[in-house]
Amino acid sequence: MADKKQEDFNTQMEEENLKAAETADTQAAAAAEAGAEANAEQAAEDTEKADGQAQEESQPDPLEQAQQQLEMLKDQYLRSVAEFENFKKRTIKEKAELIQNGGAKTVVAILPILDDFERALADQSEDPKAIREGMQVIFNKFIQSLEGLGVKKIDALEKDFDTDYHEAVAMVPGMGDEKKGKVIDCLQTGYTMNDKVIRHAKVAVGQ
Repeated sequence: MADKKQEDFNTQMEEENLKAAETADTQAAAAAEAGAEANAEQAAEDTEKADGQAQEESQPDPLEQAQQQLEMLKDQYLRSVAEFENFKKRTIKEKAELIQNGGAKTVVAILPILDDFERALADQSEDPKAIREGMQVIFNKFIQSLEGLGVKKIDALEKDFDTDYHEAVAMVPGMGDEKKGKVIDCLQTGYTMNDKVIRHAKVAVGQ
């Protein structure tokens, strides 16, 4: 009888121990699950914070952007100034070369005339007609050289007086209505170069 009670007692203790063990396992599993959920929430929160921080870091600083743009504009300005200075120097140089080359072209054109004068002076002929003919040849050649440079004589005689081409140095009265306001004599020939007056013709005008 005593053995039976002892056996029942042992069985009851084993069941209680088993239940206690199951309860402990359940509590441990619940605690583990709660810990995992907490860890997951913390991890999600940390990820969200990290994403927000990364997004903030990825957005450019407005002040830094403005400074970069200012540096870019400053660089463009300095480049433009340098290019303009180079252009101005190049233009001045080309203009100076053009003037020098233009002068050289004129000299080259009249050098053959100088040669003709030297030959005429070296000629010992005393024939007035031959001398005159030689001078006429040199004169005609000189006129051709001037025309090659764009220089032309201004026609003045019998033309209406025009201040764009003529300079009146004398007024001649009593010439009649037909001669009034017209050039009746040219005291000094005028010339144009490339259609621009380089010397006005000095004329006498009827009145």
